[in-house]
Amino acid sequence: MEMTEVFDKLKTLQEVLSEKYELEALIADAPKRLSNQEELLERMKKQFIERNMEYEILRSKVALLKTQLADAEAKRERSEKGMDSITTHREYEALEKEIKDATELEQQLRKDLQKEEKLFVELDENIKQDEQLIAQQESELNQGKDNLAQEVESLKTKLENLKKQEEEIVPGIDPEIIFKFERIIKSKHSKGIVVVKGNVCDGCHMILPAQFANEVHTGEKIVFCPYCSRILYYEEDESGESEYFHLDDTGSLADLFDDFSDEEEEIEDDEYEEDDRRSSKDE
Repeated sequence: MEMTEVFDKLKTLQEVLSEKYELEALIADAPKRLSNQEELLERMKKQFIERNMEYEILRSKVALLKTQLADAEAKRERSEKGMDSITTHREYEALEKEIKDATELEQQLRKDLQKEEKLFVELDENIKQDEQLIAQQESELNQGKDNLAQEVESLKTKLENLKKQEEEIVPGIDPEIIFKFERIIKSKHSKGIVVVKGNVCDGCHMILPAQFANEVHTGEKIVFCPYCSRILYYEEDESGESEYFHLDDTGSLADLFDDFSDEEEEIEDDEYEEDDRRSSKDE
């Protein structure tokens, strides 16, 4: 297989893999799209349970107040009837006090009961509203799950078609090259094969060392960018001339290392000067 055919296959494979990984990401993230609705529904159900507990407590309280009010009314009525059978002033004063206390208790209990019954009615309305909202939210969530399931199935069908295309493209290409190629596309979410423009890798925009530029220009083998690991290829413009390569402007790996060495020396010199200044200041 000629290298031009390999490059063409890699370019086609790049499009297939990019779309494949995008679909895989969409399928993997699909359940998260309903997470907000599910969390909202859980909060609503939790609030509903808490309100129901409050409802039961309030209902018991109302029932108790009604019982106490009935007892207070009965006690007052008995005391009032007893007024007919008193014989002494002391008995009259004692009975009158019982009637007064029972009346005050009755009024207080009736006031408390009205207050609690009002709260009870409001809480009952809130619970009914919560039930309706929860039912609505569950309906929307179930509908969303159905729609999402259909969408995921559609994505999976497209994904299977892409995998078939991938299987048709890869034969004839070194498996190790395919492995590196797939990894760079998946990890960087970008292209795995790029053209060289103006002696610069179009993937990472770094100036290439001369030997790499020469190897790409000859096009006799697969060359990976020494900086970003993408596959590099040479391309001519419409006139048949290269608008990309200017070998005189390219660097080399030795130049790259020299640059790093110069920078390290400058840093060391700066550190020594700083130490000298500190020593002089201390003296």
